[in-house]
Amino acid sequence: MAKLNVFDQNNKEVGSIELAPEVFEVEVKPEIMHLVVRSYRAAGRAGTHATRNRVLKRGGGRKPWRQKGTGRARAGSVRSPLWRGGAVVFGPQPRSYDFKVNKKVRSLALKMALSSRLSEESLKVVNSIDLPEIKTKGFVDVAKSLGLEKALIVAKDADTNLVLSARNLPGIKVVEADKLNVYDVLRYPSLIMLEKAAECVQERLK
Repeated sequence: MAKLNVFDQNNKEVGSIELAPEVFEVEVKPEIMHLVVRSYRAAGRAGTHATRNRVLKRGGGRKPWRQKGTGRARAGSVRSPLWRGGAVVFGPQPRSYDFKVNKKVRSLALKMALSSRLSEESLKVVNSIDLPEIKTKGFVDVAKSLGLEKALIVAKDADTNLVLSARNLPGIKVVEADKLNVYDVLRYPSLIMLEKAAECVQERLK
C-alpha cells in the first residue's frame, strides 16, 4: 500500500495517507485511457451541424424551361444540387457522436490515470484549502504556496469559496470527487486531492 505525505495549504507537511494499491497502483494501459477519453469528448459534441437537402430548400417548384427544343441541358428545378444556391447532396445532418463504454472500463481507466499521476510524482494530497471569502487573490496565495500553475483540484464537496475564487485562473480547475473523470486527470499535469476527496475516490473505485 502506497503511503503519501499530506500537506496543508501552506505546503507544510502535516501527516500521511495510505493509498489503496487497487486504485493508485494499477498497470497503465494507454489504449484503455484513450478509448475513455474519446468517449468523454464525443459525448460533449453538439452534433447540430446541418445542410439543406432538396426537401428543405425553398422554391424550385416550377421547371426552369421546357424539356426539349431549347438547346440547353434539361433541368427540373433551380434548387438542383448542380445549380448555384441549390441543395447539398449527402451533407452533414444532426447526429449524436456518443458511443458506449462499459462502466467497468471507465472505472479501470480512471484508476490507470490516477496511478500514472502517482508514479510520475504529480499527485499531491492536501488536508484542506480554507478560504475565508470569495477572492481570487486569496486563492492565488495558496496556489503559490503549493507551487501550482496548471492543476486539477479534487474536493469532496462543492466548496463555494474555493470554486469561485479559482475559476478566474485559466490553468486551474476544481472538481468534486464524484465527478472526477479520466479526461480531466490527464489534461492537467498536476493533481491536487484534498484528503477527504482522496478517501472518497478510494471508496468509489475499490
